[in-house]
Amino acid sequence: MLDMPLILKEAKKIAIVGLSPDVSKDSHQVGKYLLNAHYQVVPIYPKGDSILGQKVYHDMTEALRTERPDIVVVFRKSEACVQIAQEILASGFLPKVFWMQLGISNAQAKDMLESQGISVVANQCIKIEHQRLLGGQ
Repeated sequence: MLDMPLILKEAKKIAIVGLSPDVSKDSHQVGKYLLNAHYQVVPIYPKGDSILGQKVYHDMTEALRTERPDIVVVFRKSEACVQIAQEILASGFLPKVFWMQLGISNAQAKDMLESQGISVVANQCIKIEHQRLLGGQ
């Protein structure tokens, strides 16, 4: 069983795939919340140079060349999770947790990552879980 409170307490750096610069989007609100909760946030978004004052990486492969996130949070369609998982596995760096946000799940990506020792969370919001388990910001 995944020890979610421990994971959230020990994590320092969280990459967010699909972190939008649009302040009205859920991904932006979650990223802002995580920054305010004192995590380092690594935005992964196909456009732009900076989101929430953080350097933007245009894909997972680019981000993992220099960043070593404890958690990778996904705000993309469920179908995109396999490609993201492949990029992670090919990078040579394995985060502790692959977190698919509310409404997102992919059994193939889950199996691929868990077979390499990465814990997987599906269909849950990291902000809601953080607030619930650690008493929010």
